[in-house]
Amino acid sequence: MQKIEAIIFDLGGVILNIDYNLTRIAFEKAGIKNFHEMYSQANADDLFSNLETGKISEDNFYNELNKRTGLYLPTIEIENAWNAMLLTFREKSLDFLDTLKPKYKLFLLSNTNHIHLNAFNKIYLEKHRDKRFEEFFDKAYYSCNMGLRKPNADIYEFVLEENKLEPGKTLFVDDSAQNIEAARALGIQTILLGAGEYIEYLPL
Repeated sequence: MQKIEAIIFDLGGVILNIDYNLTRIAFEKAGIKNFHEMYSQANADDLFSNLETGKISEDNFYNELNKRTGLYLPTIEIENAWNAMLLTFREKSLDFLDTLKPKYKLFLLSNTNHIHLNAFNKIYLEKHRDKRFEEFFDKAYYSCNMGLRKPNADIYEFVLEENKLEPGKTLFVDDSAQNIEAARALGIQTILLGAGEYIEYLPL
């Protein structure tokens, strides 16, 4: 690996344990049998893409989902199903980030939405913490606040340009192949984190 000066981390499946199947199962139980066609790790239809780029509000998301499915589920049921994928933070990975901070510029780049943002911050605060989650990084970037979304090239370019990072000296760690491929196409060094792999075992 070429010498690196900065590392950009994904969140879900990298620092936060997630299980997309739990959300799929919850929505299927609620009556949305084709949920896997609407949203998965590898794909998001326009409704979910708009949610993750902040183009629609949470209320509009709930209303539009009900309109499209014709089920008119209570907001709390949709919220709970949508948040079901969010599990626990990887505590050893958080500790590892602290060891990296003196050596590299650290960034978070996550496709997320305000519903999940609120939910995973609550999960993070379930344990006693001496700092906010974002303080592990020089800056945390969330797609819903940027109007941009992985794997589109412009989201990577934005982070590189705003922080004056050289692609060849920047490492991107993600658990989704399409996101890795997009970053690599821009000359960014990449590591695809597979199932059962953890950042604390990376040769950094």
